[in-house]
Amino acid sequence: MEWPSCLNEYEKLIIRMDTPRVVIDNAVCPTATLVKVDSARKHGILLEAVQVLTDLNLSIKKAYISSDGRWFMDVFHVTDQFGRKLADDSVISYLEQSLDMKEHDFHRPDSAEGLTVLELTGADRPGLLSEVFAVLADLCCGVVDAKVWTHNGRIACLVTVKDKLSGCPIDGDPQQLHHVESRLRHVLKGDHGVCGARTAVSSIPVAHTDRRLHQMMFSDRDYERHSPSAASSTSPAVSVQNWVEKGYSVVAVQCRDRPKLLFDVMCTLTDMEYVVFHGTIDTDGDVAHQEFYIRHKDGSPISSEAERQRMIQCLQAAIERRATEGIRLELCIEDRAGLFSEVTRTFRENGLLVTRAEVSTKGDTASGVFYVTSDAAGQPADPKAVDAVRQRIGADYLTVKEEQRPQYRSKAGDDGDEEAQSSGGVGIGLFYLGNLFWRNLYNLGLIKSCS
Repeated sequence: MEWPSCLNEYEKLIIRMDTPRVVIDNAVCPTATLVKVDSARKHGILLEAVQVLTDLNLSIKKAYISSDGRWFMDVFHVTDQFGRKLADDSVISYLEQSLDMKEHDFHRPDSAEGLTVLELTGADRPGLLSEVFAVLADLCCGVVDAKVWTHNGRIACLVTVKDKLSGCPIDGDPQQLHHVESRLRHVLKGDHGVCGARTAVSSIPVAHTDRRLHQMMFSDRDYERHSPSAASSTSPAVSVQNWVEKGYSVVAVQCRDRPKLLFDVMCTLTDMEYVVFHGTIDTDGDVAHQEFYIRHKDGSPISSEAERQRMIQCLQAAIERRATEGIRLELCIEDRAGLFSEVTRTFRENGLLVTRAEVSTKGDTASGVFYVTSDAAGQPADPKAVDAVRQRIGADYLTVKEEQRPQYRSKAGDDGDEEAQSSGGVGIGLFYLGNLFWRNLYNLGLIKSCS
């Protein structure tokens, strides 16, 4: 790199420190591609690096996170969705360009002129999504795309719309905008005037929808369980302990592995304003182990039992939001006015509850993915009801798809580790402090011996 003659050595050092160095290595590990990022530590930058990887549908099978003062180094072992090393040069080039930035420039949203973003949160109930789409269709709001999450009796929805007739943003007409907000707020409150409904409108595109949905549900306090029965026996195992000698709080997570798991956990740690100083992520079969050494932004560890319990609840909620069970239905059909209202109404009329959805329109085609169950408890949908819905909408347009999961390779037996557990062995007694941390330093090749 050539430097301008006016810069002194100190200024050059500062530039080097503020510019991340990215190395993508396919030679070190026989089963995964190593992505190494090191730069000055800034709050949220670790999350954004993970976001880049997960947006490409890459699986993070193992990772090492460490920092020294204001400098950090992250090493990720990644594979594609089929469990293979990265071989596409265009993907590797994109990773290098996306991760190599001077500021937080990940995924700056492109201009979305003519669009309005609606943010909706409130108490979930059967048929609510159908009512929301019906209101939008009635008010001539064309749905460009929408993403919906439900968890613990709450719903968060991001909908991008434009005026169906003119193609203009609806926030250009204050009277129309007020009418849309009022109608949607009434729908969210329901006939019983349920409190906690919230609507917000913006003409600024959302930089990252999943990131924003996590923030919306966190603000809506979906992590609060209103009854002991709300905590499922299959809830992720989370433990939080203080390592007094080092001034860290140690957070350990163990649950079934799935795509974007690390991203979901990092969203919550960032939103709760904790900084990850060290951490390890390890996957054995389909079981994920994550351990983080954290402090508040002010440098203090977790200081009370109430805070510790809140951390556990928030992390469990972050993992569960995307892990919604249900039959996956994929829609691809010619777009028409009121289509999504019609589709979701058909679900409701046949006793199917939409627990998660993502829809979009492009040109004359509408597409979407819906996860449906028979009730809020996640009971499997009646196959007869699913068939009835498909016949009503069109069996060629609405298909049942298996959830796509990454390929797993168990390391049990590879290195003699007798601590490997099956997916049924998730428990709250997770780790000894630092045990996984040092073992993974060895596995990542960053130290010569773990003894």
